[in-house]
Amino acid sequence: MSRETPLPGRSHAGDAPEAGLLRRTVLIVAGLNFAYFFVEFTVALAAGSVSLLADSVDFLEDTSINLLIFIALGWPMARRAAMGKLMALIILGPAALAAWEAVGRFADPVAPDVTPLVLASLGAIAVNGTSALLLTRVRHHGGSLSSAAFLSARNDVLVNVAIIAMGLLTAATGSPWPDLVLGCLIILLALHAAHEVWEVSEEERLAARALAGEEID
Repeated sequence: MSRETPLPGRSHAGDAPEAGLLRRTVLIVAGLNFAYFFVEFTVALAAGSVSLLADSVDFLEDTSINLLIFIALGWPMARRAAMGKLMALIILGPAALAAWEAVGRFADPVAPDVTPLVLASLGAIAVNGTSALLLTRVRHHGGSLSSAAFLSARNDVLVNVAIIAMGLLTAATGSPWPDLVLGCLIILLALHAAHEVWEVSEEERLAARALAGEEID
């Protein structure tokens, strides 16, 4: 996720026709990601896959990014910053669960069930591919956040392909280690994403304080 300056609050750009298209698009994408988070999270627990569990956190991350864009077009920076920090904490919840699961698996490694893992990853490719396609039309309408949302969805497709490749490797070898290693890498990416969402929110909080100080002066 980019750390460029986020969208300004209540600017004239929010009244442009592109803003309406952007708001509708990111809301649809957020809904798709939020719904599939529960699907992949449930399948990951049933299949015993750390990498799939970690990848489900990414759907929550993308939900947060797109909701932040939606909110950024209508809320002042101070409220936007508070919501951004809440979303960062929401991302950390499943990431912490995935990390806990990974630690437990290192003590007693078990290969995941490959069939539901591959099927869930194919579904994830469909959701992320659709999200990227929808965001292609508006990637330049919302500043750094909308570009970040598009790039995140596009890159997530590559992660899903890697999970499928890992599943095929697991099926061929019966080893639990490919899933564990890939899962840990995805967990680190999720933690980094939560950190960046928090930092962007902190920058907005400081910008709001500076703006309030200027208005008082």
